[in-house]
Amino acid sequence: MTESQHIEFKQKWKDEYLQYVSGFANAQGGTLFVGIDDRGEVCGIDNAKTLLEKIPNQIFQTMGIVAEVNLHTENGKEYLSISAKPSSQPISFRGKYYFRSGSTLQELNGTALRDFLFDKLGITFEDSPNDRATLDDIDRDAIDFFLRSAVAAGRITSDTLRDTTEKVLHNLDLVTEEGKLKNAAVLLFGKNPQRFFISSRFRLGRFGSRPSDLIFQDEVNGNILQMADRVIWLLRSKYLRTPIRYEGLHRIEDLEIPEPAMRELIYNAIVHRDYMGNDIQMKVYDDHIWLWNAGELPNGYNTEKLLKEHLSIPRNKLIASVFYKAGFIENWGRGFDKVINGFKAAELALPTIESEFGGTSVHIQRKVEKTLTDVETMDITERQKRIVVLLAENPSIGFEELAEKLSVSRRTVASDISALKKKNVIQRVGSDKNGQWKIVIN
Repeated sequence: MTESQHIEFKQKWKDEYLQYVSGFANAQGGTLFVGIDDRGEVCGIDNAKTLLEKIPNQIFQTMGIVAEVNLHTENGKEYLSISAKPSSQPISFRGKYYFRSGSTLQELNGTALRDFLFDKLGITFEDSPNDRATLDDIDRDAIDFFLRSAVAAGRITSDTLRDTTEKVLHNLDLVTEEGKLKNAAVLLFGKNPQRFFISSRFRLGRFGSRPSDLIFQDEVNGNILQMADRVIWLLRSKYLRTPIRYEGLHRIEDLEIPEPAMRELIYNAIVHRDYMGNDIQMKVYDDHIWLWNAGELPNGYNTEKLLKEHLSIPRNKLIASVFYKAGFIENWGRGFDKVINGFKAAELALPTIESEFGGTSVHIQRKVEKTLTDVETMDITERQKRIVVLLAENPSIGFEELAEKLSVSRRTVASDISALKKKNVIQRVGSDKNGQWKIVIN
């Protein structure tokens, strides 16, 4: 017999060893042997019969559970076995919670403790009632947006368009039996969810080649159902390239990362994140994009498994159900088909997905043109580098559009353009009205 997730050996008894009973009860159950050394050999204890009476009372008084305590004899040496069954309720010892994992005992703290308690009590953050929110905090426009989307996706019938707000929320299981709004209702349809959950934001930042090269940033607030639309708009207007192509007479500006694939990654970050953790973050660098959300991947999941057919294990089932009904995501873990097909069609490397910093990150490689790489070596400011990048992407871009993308004044753009021309970094080819910008690479 050796130590394992179900077995622990102690040579002598100490009252602090009751924490092992708590750890076994909170996990899969197990037995603590007292009077056996680390090699699994019986060394015996002198006060076995006294402890046989003392320990059961201690366990009941400190933890409120009944454990099986038995006396054994081997080669004239007495030892005890203290067995605890798995408990459906969280078991604390002296105000602390322990958990047996493998052959180690862990004291639970922070998010690990929160997740453990939620799991034991059969509740989740999204399913919990919000004691402060009322129907006045729900945005009917967001409800109507959902209904129109769900009808268009063929996942609800058109007669639901006339349903009251109360009925829609009840049908989506977003109201408790006592009539209180659940946290998921506020996140999905709230007028201002950040008033209740400050970290339910989506933060974006445009960086140069290094994390210290922050050029500009944005913060997306509001309900999470329409959050992806607002993020995509920002990506189109300020953060990513939108190469122009024509189909006949129609001008088309595709996002450099195929939009269906990018939406799928953003939806996953919104739907599967831990809403008691930090904001969703997207950092756009010259050569890659880093997207992160709180909440790690399920055990055993990695890039290889996610990019193949896999079982869907949503962290937030209510939120995932609403996104599915709206036609934004797929069931059965098939959504990553959009990612794979989109990236392959655009001849982009598939993104990599991993657990880091207590959450899940997606790393996306961008196509980097030689011109844009050379910009990094130029003796100009970070904002001026960004201007050169924008001019390379769209040689016909005007001062007003540059000012909007950079979140600065037209005068600031004009000053930077003048400086770049003096340094012979850019040239104007043609007239001011109909000409284009040319990047000068020496």
